[in-house]
Amino acid sequence: MFDLERWQEIFETLNKNKLRTILTGLSVASGIFILVILLGFSKGLENGVKSQFERDATNLITVWTGVTTKGYKGLNPGRYIQMKNENFDFISQKYKQNIEHETALFSIWGADISYKNESVRYQVRGAMPGHQFIENAGMEVGRFVNETDLEETRKVAVIGRKLRQDLFKNEDPIDKEIKIYGISFKVVGVFIDPGGEREEQQAYIPLSTSQKVFGAGDNIRNILVTVKMSDDFDEAVQLSNNMSDAIESELKQMHTVAPDDTSAVRVFNTLEEAKKIYGLIGMIQSVFWFIGILTIIAGVVGVGNIMLIIVKERTKEIGIRKALGALPISIIGMILQEAIFVTMFAGLFGLIFGLGLLELVGPQIQHDFIKYPQVDFNIALSAVFVLVFAGAIAGFFPAYRAAKIKPIEALRDE
Repeated sequence: MFDLERWQEIFETLNKNKLRTILTGLSVASGIFILVILLGFSKGLENGVKSQFERDATNLITVWTGVTTKGYKGLNPGRYIQMKNENFDFISQKYKQNIEHETALFSIWGADISYKNESVRYQVRGAMPGHQFIENAGMEVGRFVNETDLEETRKVAVIGRKLRQDLFKNEDPIDKEIKIYGISFKVVGVFIDPGGEREEQQAYIPLSTSQKVFGAGDNIRNILVTVKMSDDFDEAVQLSNNMSDAIESELKQMHTVAPDDTSAVRVFNTLEEAKKIYGLIGMIQSVFWFIGILTIIAGVVGVGNIMLIIVKERTKEIGIRKALGALPISIIGMILQEAIFVTMFAGLFGLIFGLGLLELVGPQIQHDFIKYPQVDFNIALSAVFVLVFAGAIAGFFPAYRAAKIKPIEALRDE
């Protein structure tokens, strides 16, 4: 039941001690504010890292080669290890039960690409159909390279959105012919990539076509495969690690490379890296929660202290109330109501201020690893209610002490 006189009394008490009330409220509000900001930036960090992994498949194994740094079985160091189609075929066949998507690549950097009077120098990649899913590329119009293109060594090209803008402006590129080093390719699709303009400057052509047209024979530059994910993330990471180690070992045996030569054959496992980074993010979020909760506890302690002071200052008044017949429960309720009001008002103020600041500043933050800092409103509101509960507990002990005061002793208090 709403008691107007009780509320008038609470506001009168708070008004008499404005500075103390404001300082206590600020300590509580700052606790919630700091927690909201820390949680917001931890979420922004998580969003930023996720966006980095979204550029390519998270469950990706990438293989590339370099120059040997050690002699092995009579062979001198300094040999360049050249992967072949047979290397890709071996991996594809042996691990087909665990592979989701796959591609071999042959890249030409800074290729001369032209259409009519427009010309640019961008990367051209010979690829397989699975590369679209490995790159998380979407089709703006048309299609990607398909199996028939590979089998028939077709001269078709899939261009990125940025490349389309540079060459075609507002013209529809589908079925138009571009020239790569003077060789005509028909455009069959335009792709978009979450990696942004840098990725969308490229053109993809069938791997078999790139090897034939550019005199590569059966040479390939990279092998990319994605591992089938299971419901158990740790199990998927273990499978990916085992495959990575096995592929590296097998390729080294095929090309007569020392087992401990880390330069000649390199295998990068994004799933393992993702696990490490997400683990680090989880630890950072735990630290942020810890700091925020400690700050809130400091505010709650402040509420408890001010209630003790208030009880001390109002000892005589409490004694008079009890002498006039006030029940202990009404005394406890009076002190608790004041503690809960201060805690809730300050907590909501800190919550609104923190959320407002994130809404205002968040969209302005442009960083690769911090994107859209935000807080789940339900979590933030739950934190306020936990704070109010803690404030009630902090106010209970002074209230219980006030209820135990004997009227005769209270009336003697100076």
